[in-house]
Amino acid sequence: MMRNCIRLDLECAAICSAAAQLMSMGSSVAARVCAICAEVCEACAEECSKHDEAHCKECAEACRACAAECRKMAA
Repeated sequence: MMRNCIRLDLECAAICSAAAQLMSMGSSVAARVCAICAEVCEACAEECSKHDEAHCKECAEACRACAAECRKMAA
């Protein structure tokens, strides 16, 4: 039941880490990675919001906030 949620959590953590590293390096591809990061964060938020556990609700909220910031970076 939680398999997809956990998979998306791990993918989200990985892309967020990569985006942060690339931004800190001033990478020329950081904006494109941030755009992808926003997509992954939104997918993670959507999946986590389907579950009633408090940690899933918190994760969904954090992922939505991250997606909004990533969209700003990608613009």
